[in-house]
Amino acid sequence: MAVDSYVERTAARLLRLLRRNGSIPLHRIQYSKTIIQYLLDKKLAQIDNTGCGFSLSVIEGKK
Repeated sequence: MAVDSYVERTAARLLRLLRRNGSIPLHRIQYSKTIIQYLLDKKLAQIDNTGCGFSLSVIEGKK
């Protein structure tokens, strides 16, 4: 599957936001599922169960 430059740019924007904030509750993310899935597929982000919901966070050690 070819990823267009829009997906890459938008995913990079979300990744910068995650690095700044550490993690973001999934219900507060206003990016499409495609963008979130792109970061998950590239192993740049992960979904964590916080016990009160789910959050998206950066995988440590990735730049």
